[in-house]
Amino acid sequence: MPRRTTRPARPTVTAESPCPCGLPASYGACCGRFHTGRSAAPTAELLMRSRYSAFVVRDEAYLLRTWHPSTRPPAVDFDPGMRWSGLEILDTTDGSMFHTTGTVTFLARYTHGGEPGALRERSRFERHDGAWVYVDGTFEK
Repeated sequence: MPRRTTRPARPTVTAESPCPCGLPASYGACCGRFHTGRSAAPTAELLMRSRYSAFVVRDEAYLLRTWHPSTRPPAVDFDPGMRWSGLEILDTTDGSMFHTTGTVTFLARYTHGGEPGALRERSRFERHDGAWVYVDGTFEK
């Protein structure tokens, strides 16, 4: 019998759900509008928040679309045991509507296999064809 591979189930987040990025808005009014393509993130911080939310809802197409072509992987490998549980923005540098580059340092909380954890990263963003994209990041302690 052929082996069937399945993708991890997407968490249930609706347009009316609180946005996973932590801003006081519904998913549909916040990051969901970027995920659907109705709007583009106007700042590096909002792009970072929307990418975090895309990891929460496992939106591979959005993550790849907002990744710089020079560093974009061929696919996003979602770990089925990973559950993202909170985002805190620690610092931003540049990244406004008037900049071409920016950085966002964040702390993302998760559980993996029932164990809590946190990821701290300083992410670099650039404008590419007029839109903010993720370039790369360095993990911090």
